[in-house]
Amino acid sequence: MTDLSELHAALAGVLIAERPLDDVLNEVVGLARKALPGAESVSSTLLRGDTAFTAAHDGQMALDADEMQYERGYGPCMDAGRAGQVFVIEDMSTEERWPDYARAAAAAGIGSSLSLPLPVQGRSVGALNCYSSRPRAFGEEDVVIGQEVAAFVAIAVANADAHARSAQDAENMRRAMASRAVIEQAKGVLVERHRITPEQAFTLLTHSSQNANVKLREVAEELVATGVLRGAAG
Repeated sequence: MTDLSELHAALAGVLIAERPLDDVLNEVVGLARKALPGAESVSSTLLRGDTAFTAAHDGQMALDADEMQYERGYGPCMDAGRAGQVFVIEDMSTEERWPDYARAAAAAGIGSSLSLPLPVQGRSVGALNCYSSRPRAFGEEDVVIGQEVAAFVAIAVANADAHARSAQDAENMRRAMASRAVIEQAKGVLVERHRITPEQAFTLLTHSSQNANVKLREVAEELVATGVLRGAAG
């Protein structure tokens, strides 16, 4: 499958919503392997800060080649993701930009590779990596097709990240509301017990939190649960 219209149709049929990211990426790298004539194995590298990892792969060759690069901290897949550039290794046995990696890859039977960045809002979040046992397996057509797939992978990654952020934001909101509720309960306990104002009750809680070096929420939870205010006399 090398026709771009066929590739677009195949990618359009990939369901992104309500699916784990690794499931989506495994399906997409499988499509990439079929779409790229020279590709015998394909993977997707994701970057999280200084950490690079293979999120999906189709074929053991890609996983092995990726791991060789992670071990060294450099290589075309990592540099494509970091620099946002396309890197083609035409012949692994004569490659000089990453000599140590290239020697190891050639010894493992890898003849050539194509690494393309995953572009998201002006930055790259990783790379799509294509490998072949043959030298010079990737040409200009492969770069064009690979960029189409890489763009789709980037969309899937961005969608998953946005969903994760939304879920985390919702959880943070829930925790904040729960903390606020228990603090209000604890203030009510102190107001009734000592016949003081809510502001004075809050001051007692904050002093207890500071003296015990624990979070205000934990002091409040303990007071509500046990009736005991940390550090209080008697």
